[in-house]
Formats: sequence, structure tokens, C-alpha cells
Amino acid sequence: MKRKLLYASLLILLIPSFLRAQTGKFISVRGKDIIGPDNKPFLMKGTNLGNWLVPEGYMFKFKDVSSPRLINEAILELLGPEETTKFWKQYQDNYITTGDIHFLKASGMNSIRIPFNYRLFTAENYCGQNNANRGFELLDKVIGWCKKEKLYVILDMHCAPGGQTGDNIDDGNGYPFLFKSKAMRAQTAYIWKKIANHYKNETIILGYDLLNEPIATYFNADELNPYLEPTYKEITKAIRLVDKNHILILGGAQWDSNFKPFGLPFDKKLVYQFHKYWTQTTGKEIIQDYIDFRDKYNVPIYCGETGENKDEWCEAFRKTLDENNIGWHYWPYKKMDNTAGVITFDVPAGYDKVIEYTEQPRADFGAIRKAAPQDRELIKKALFRFIQNCKFENCRPNKGYMAALGFR
Repeated sequence: MKRKLLYASLLILLIPSFLRAQTGKFISVRGKDIIGPDNKPFLMKGTNLGNWLVPEGYMFKFKDVSSPRLINEAILELLGPEETTKFWKQYQDNYITTGDIHFLKASGMNSIRIPFNYRLFTAENYCGQNNANRGFELLDKVIGWCKKEKLYVILDMHCAPGGQTGDNIDDGNGYPFLFKSKAMRAQTAYIWKKIANHYKNETIILGYDLLNEPIATYFNADELNPYLEPTYKEITKAIRLVDKNHILILGGAQWDSNFKPFGLPFDKKLVYQFHKYWTQTTGKEIIQDYIDFRDKYNVPIYCGETGENKDEWCEAFRKTLDENNIGWHYWPYKKMDNTAGVITFDVPAGYDKVIEYTEQPRADFGAIRKAAPQDRELIKKALFRFIQNCKFENCRPNKGYMAALGFR
């Protein structure tokens, strides 16, 4: 009996230690630092997998056809429903593969940010499909590859129900309807809870970026900004019901630039995110507001997007971030016919006809018929060749851009 009691007592003492060891495998925060699984500060350095799960018109070299919905409409008009569904499935299955992930890790990156559209986790039609499990099918694969490579992942809700930005990047309807809609906020929280429950024990996931670039500068900030932090709290509450392990990343208002809507941190594992494009590159003053916020609340800050500029600009700003102990993910990883990104690929033959079509007036069916190409087969070949060209084995690195970021 005494031996049994002794064994039970030892087991009780060991359980907290075991739980602490398990928790320690997740990346966490301590004061102003993000803390790696080795209990040392972890400074994020990597890129964004833009244009994969959230297609953007400018990356297809389109002008006014800018959001996933508008891109899909144009391709539907060109190819019809059946071929459009095939196109998007092949696109999603080939734009990012195991070769891409291995390359990113081998180049010296330690983490990536993956933008996604909430529709991938609903039955809403998105890119020719209405599969509520499609998001997990795609993310499970890439997260598995990242785990093998020890490349950490941030999941970024780039497109939220109702739209959080009010521009093409949220694939909404031109206004950040999310914030004033109780139903849309509830749906956003529900989807994040669903994602968090699925990945709650996955240690290669660094954290969840709750809303990308909320409340664009086109709208009344005084009216909308007060909704931002309460919305984050609502989402956080839902996530914490199922997942207490992962970091939550909060982007500022006005394109992730404004931290003034934030008050006292309301969760123990928060990181505050800013984006910075086309500004002065050197001097602490360009990021001083974010550093002051970090010092005031003793929390980590992080630059989730920057880049798309000349190599000299990218290098200078990267050094400014490094000198101030701020992790970063440069935008983008892959883009057609581009030098301001990590890798690039060629424009397919005949693709000029695709671009030409998207620039025609198509406001009604008469205009759509008038704009229709004479040779639809040529258009089809060009679009499916886009998929072939974007495969990792057909891409090439931008060596100057990579060197600017300190990668091999």
C-alpha cells in the first residue's frame, strides 16, 4: 500500500512538469520577445505565400480585375464553369508544393505567413468549389511539408466574412462590413475556432493572424476603429475555448499601420503587427510609434508585410528591422515576371489575350459577348500554361532580392 501511495504521489508531482514540457514546444511570448521552443528569443525571418489561396489581380498582371471574385468571374466568362473548376484546382495544387517549402527553408528562412480566404472553410463558392474542407486539405499538406523542414507557419485570414478591409484584398464588397455586423463577426469567430481546434496541437504553427489589414484609409476611422479591438477580443474568446497554445497576432487599423485603437493587452500570447511599404528605410523614427507601443505594454511587435521594392530599399529596411529586434515576412514569395520578390516565372505564350480581355468593358451580357475572344482554345492554353510556369521547377530565384534579405 505504501509503495502504491508513493508511486501515486510521484506521478502527481511529475504531471505538471510533463505539461510544462509539452507547452514549451510551442512558440510563445515573454515580454517583448517571441520565444522559440528552445526557450530563446525567436526573430521571424521569411516571406508570404501571397497569390496562392488569395489570388490578386496585379499578380496576374490585371488592372481592374483585382479580387479573387473578379478574377474568377473573368475566367468563368473565358473558360466556362467546368474548365474554371479544373483551372483553380490545378492552380491550388501546383502554385505551392513541397519543392517551394524545401527551397524556402534551405535559403535560410525560419518561418512563413500564409494568407487564406475564409470561404475555403465554408460551403460558399470559391474558385469553382464549395468544399468546406478545402482549406484543411490544402493547409494540412503545406503544414506537413513545413513540419518536415522545421519552417514555422503563421495562418493569416486575409479575407474575412463581410470584408475587414474594404478593398480588393479582402475579396469583399468594397466596405469593411465585418465590423458592424454581429452575424459576420460571429461567423469569423466560428471559423477561427474551427481552424484553431483543428491545429491546436500543431507545434509548427507559430500563430494565428486574426485579420489582415483591417479598415482601409478610404473610410471613416473615427467611426470604424472603435470596433477593431472588440472584434479581436470576440475572435480570441472563441479561439481560447479550444486552443490556449498558439500566439494570436493583431494587425493595426488602416492597413495594419495604426496601433492607436489598441489598449491594454487582453491575452497572454499577443503579438502586434504592422505593415510598411514605400517609406523611408533607415532611421528608427520610421517605426518609432510601434517601438513605443512595444515598450509601453511590454509586448512583441512584428512586420508582417513589406518589400515589393528595389533590392537596395529591401536591404536597408530589413537592417532597420533587425537592428530594432523586429521579426519580418517580406511580400511576396512568388510572382510572375517580377524581380521584387523571392522567385519568379515567365509569362505564358498567348497570355496577352487574357489580359486584353480583362481590360474590356464587361458591365452587361452584350459587352461580355463583344469582348469575347475569337479563339477560346488559345486563352485556355495560356491560362493552363500559367499553372505549368508557376510550378517550382519552372521558377527562378531573384538573387539580388534574396541577398538583400540575407538569404542564400
